Amino acid sequence: MSEDNPRSHWPLSMQREFERDSHNGCVGSVLVSETDRVRVWHLQIPAGKRCNFHRHVLNYFWTAHHAGRARGYFEDGSIVDVEHYAGETRHLKFGPGEYMVHAVENIGTTDLLFTTVEFLDQVNTPLPIPDDMRLKKPEFA
Repeated sequence: MSEDNPRSHWPLSMQREFERDSHNGCVGSVLVSETDRVRVWHLQIPAGKRCNFHRHVLNYFWTAHHAGRARGYFEDGSIVDVEHYAGETRHLKFGPGEYMVHAVENIGTTDLLFTTVEFLDQVNTPLPIPDDMRLKKPEFA
């Protein structure tokens, strides 16, 4: 691991992905609900797959819908394996200018599904979200 790049032990493709997505505000697979106070995301990660790197700047919580195993990749180069249980919920808070960049890999044999709720009325400005990340609502005749 080099002092210049704490992620130098990662595969080069992952290092490039980190650089490309380190300001990505899409903290889930799909944004299912949004108000002036919250964003609600679903993050689904099939067995053997990994979500893109993304940046958290807002206070939030997540809940795991199923048990499973995950590996987190963090900006400081650390790699952390965890066992999730159904209903597990964690709350994270960020002060002015604080953030976290990471990606999650499903290293288990079952799909992982999380719901993440971000609180928009915080000290940090919410990151922009592209329209194609929002749930497409059915049109009724």
